[in-house]
Amino acid sequence: MKVVFVEKPHSLEIREVPVPGPGKGEVLVRVRAGGICGSDMHIYHGTNPLAKYPRIIGHEFAGEVAALGEGVTEYAPGERVAVDPVTSCGTCYPCSIGRPNVCERLEVFGVHRDGGFAEFVALPVKNLHRIPSDWSFEKGALVEPFTIAANVLSRTECSGGDRLLILGAGPIGQVILQAARRLGTACAVADIVDVRLEKARSLGAELTVNTRKDSLEEKAAEWTGGAGVPLIIDAVGSPDLFPSLLRMASPAGRIGLLGFSKEPSSFVQLEAVKKELSIFGSRLNRNKFPEVISWFSGGEVKPELLVSHRFPFEQVREAMKFIEDNPSEVCKVILEF
Repeated sequence: MKVVFVEKPHSLEIREVPVPGPGKGEVLVRVRAGGICGSDMHIYHGTNPLAKYPRIIGHEFAGEVAALGEGVTEYAPGERVAVDPVTSCGTCYPCSIGRPNVCERLEVFGVHRDGGFAEFVALPVKNLHRIPSDWSFEKGALVEPFTIAANVLSRTECSGGDRLLILGAGPIGQVILQAARRLGTACAVADIVDVRLEKARSLGAELTVNTRKDSLEEKAAEWTGGAGVPLIIDAVGSPDLFPSLLRMASPAGRIGLLGFSKEPSSFVQLEAVKKELSIFGSRLNRNKFPEVISWFSGGEVKPELLVSHRFPFEQVREAMKFIEDNPSEVCKVILEF
């Protein structure tokens, strides 16, 4: 079978490897669609501090059951599945309080162990989630990005009565926007690309700000009547933005962080203490696949609006270059297997 293989940073190839056999408690999945995430590109470029090499990349993927390992009775060949890429030990402190996404021995398919950009992959049955037979595989692959939104909105206790400022109108910013709007949350979105901001307006953002043209702090103050923003989610991850988030947050406000930068941010303790701010890190998803699948089935969000381009998986290098060269045109790129 063919796989997308990153031997080391800047070394990506389509490689032939044997088809794996499903072990005890595993299912062999024939991968049909996978979404390219920014983290996949960071692994390729050597800028993902969490990745281990060599690696078959890909953590947003869906397919169909091809074969069952010993003891697996929950599935049948041909059923369609979406894959939760999070694996955990089940016994450490985070796992014991229901937060396996920050397990002490966390591993993520496509990051710490081989992932889904392969024609076949053997996976623990607990990581599979059945999807309706009338769904496209592309739709199944989009469940994982929306679980990122489900997790951060849960962590920050977003409600329909909130005002939410989202930094970044790329794929993650857009899924957060859709997920928040389903609650009735009033949303503002900031970015530097006008086309992305236009998309945000079409998805229900009542304020959009191009931060290359306007002061985000001034626009946020106008939007809230000077009261500050109750909820801010940073989907950009640029360390130098953090002091501004502290200033824009309202008293008793919450800030959700999604970035993985190792660079330090300036932290003004006075801002955090005098306002009694809550600051939340949010990583991956905490068993959010069933919730997001229900959103999709109920029409509460429109995942298909996220997809801008499709490539055969053998053209993954061309797809990544296209993403980098066309930021104003690209949202989510799907690889077809």
